[in-house]
Amino acid sequence: MSAPEISTTPFTVLLVCTGNICRSALGERLGTTYLHDALGAAAGDIRLASAGTRALSGSGMHPDTALVLQGLGGDPTGFTARQLEPGMIEDADLVLALTREHRRTVLELVPRALSRTFTLREAVALVDVVDDGDRPAGADFASRARGLVAALAAARGRRASDADDDITDPMGRPVEAHQEVGQDVAEALLRVLAELIAAHPELDPEVAASVAASFLHEAPASALVDDVPADDRRPERRRRLRPFGLLGRRGASA
Repeated sequence: MSAPEISTTPFTVLLVCTGNICRSALGERLGTTYLHDALGAAAGDIRLASAGTRALSGSGMHPDTALVLQGLGGDPTGFTARQLEPGMIEDADLVLALTREHRRTVLELVPRALSRTFTLREAVALVDVVDDGDRPAGADFASRARGLVAALAAARGRRASDADDDITDPMGRPVEAHQEVGQDVAEALLRVLAELIAAHPELDPEVAASVAASFLHEAPASALVDDVPADDRRPERRRRLRPFGLLGRRGASA
């Protein structure tokens, strides 16, 4: 009798926003960098993807969001926006929507995805609600990760969802808004990913927390942007984030 086939399909996390050029795009690339730093050769066990409910399909990341991402240690090179499709939702083990409206859209497309679809901030809040005894103890990483998602869904009734679960869209706003939104996405997403990979058999849970903390190292607010007049909108004078600024992994240490 031949040995049973072992699946090598990664645990897939899908991030969903509107245009897929700001919030979910930053989350996909930042989270991927974090996973590589935390898991090393095992990083392929989790796959991050993103899409938009009204995506600017084929577009690159928004320039201001790309600057924020670089400041956080991620790489926007080659990113391409995608339109959300039902198949993407069906293939995902965990769907993290940036707002309650995005979550509704996901569930309109695939209603049966309810037990694995949350807003990003909702997922963070539920991580705090789930008791240690509710956390999965499966034999392998995939089963543990999917068990954690099931525990989050079971805990949903213990809290109310409201406007605080939404992370606002920075489109059409100054670069500081992209910076603030980037911080919100980073803090929430890295917390969820750290919780997931803490269940990985090849990782010490303290390593996940340590790597997440390095991504969220705060630099002085004065390091946020170059001193360029706010009303100067010429492309060559676009206000630029200083490298590794607020929340930058290699931000100022003094």
